[in-house]
Amino acid sequence: MRNHNEIHNSSGSNLKDIILGGQDGLVNVLGVILGVAAATYDTRIVIIAGLAATFAESISMAAVAYTSTKAALGYYLSQLKKEEQEIQDIPKIEKREVYDIYYKKGFRGKLLNDIVKKIIGNKKVWLQTMMAEELGLLPHEYSNPEKSAFVVGFSAVIGSIIPLMPFFFLPIKTSIIVALVSAALTLFITGIIKAKLTVGNKFKSGIEMLIIGILAALSGYLVGILFSNVKF
Repeated sequence: MRNHNEIHNSSGSNLKDIILGGQDGLVNVLGVILGVAAATYDTRIVIIAGLAATFAESISMAAVAYTSTKAALGYYLSQLKKEEQEIQDIPKIEKREVYDIYYKKGFRGKLLNDIVKKIIGNKKVWLQTMMAEELGLLPHEYSNPEKSAFVVGFSAVIGSIIPLMPFFFLPIKTSIIVALVSAALTLFITGIIKAKLTVGNKFKSGIEMLIIGILAALSGYLVGILFSNVKF
């Protein structure tokens, strides 16, 4: 049975990947389709451009998630090996580092000595403590590059579809408005969920994500307007 910490760690990692993929897919595809819509007012071209951007963005995001997570995993393993060697070669210095870590946390006297003794009494715990407390490296964040790539890529597809859907069913001018409203609402709700699952003001987090996302997407619309009358 998985313990509470494992569930918490997995949820946090998944949340980061979902927000990364979903927000990136939504904002980028919204910017593309708004720019194309402003330049052409041709629904067919908008849909083709949107679908092309959706798949290109999703594959790209998945690839980036995979390579970055794999690179981070490689770094983690190299540091793990280094710390393991240091515990073996210079145990007194490493013991002192454990002491200093918990001293800075406010532990003193017998309690501090008991904590240090307990940690260094188990080399696996000692190594995990040095990795997490000294280096700030946690294994669950890098343990599954394939899963991270899938979550990011799939989230990017879902995020991309949200602003694109109206163009399949509505006139192009109405679709532009619906795409903006649906994207803004999605970004706002995502910000609220992020704050609820982590730490922060839910309304402020929602507004922040909404503003950043919409401003980025509107840049595409402005480019479309600027170049709508340009003949190449």
